[in-house]
Amino acid sequence: MSSSQSKRAELIDALSQAGRKLSTRTVMFHSAIAQRVGLSTTDHKALDILIRTGPITAGQLAELTGLTTGAITGVIDRLEKVGFVRREKVSNDRRRVLIQPLEERADLAIAPLFDSFSQAMAELYSRYSDQELAVVLDFMIRSTTILQEETAKLQEEATAARKPEQAEVTERESHS
Repeated sequence: MSSSQSKRAELIDALSQAGRKLSTRTVMFHSAIAQRVGLSTTDHKALDILIRTGPITAGQLAELTGLTTGAITGVIDRLEKVGFVRREKVSNDRRRVLIQPLEERADLAIAPLFDSFSQAMAELYSRYSDQELAVVLDFMIRSTTILQEETAKLQEEATAARKPEQAEVTERESHS
């Protein structure tokens, strides 16, 4: 292996390790934010999805989070209990319910917890040129896409693995 290939391999390994550390620190940061407002990390990130998407159905939220519809019902119940969302029936289809994020309420409770972080990140951004920031942004967007695709693969594999188990249970129940 040439010296440049070796340096590249070392750099890629360092990026991998830094990415793992960043991921862990991100999860822990959001866990601390969630605790401060009486939510789980999953509830907090589901709320973030709702704020970004606007009103959606529980099924759509389940799909976006990868959670089951049963689990998402609990998430919505908890978010509703603390006043961050409300369920709204669709006027032309009474069976359909949208989950409406109460963005102002969430912002009042959560946004101030990000003030110090936002200031520290602004200071970090100031260390980079516009061109460097564009590369970082490109990397983040592409990484997010990869994470989304890989998450979907894992969820599809889990669903496929459960289908034979569900068929066995159904078959046993029919013979009982």
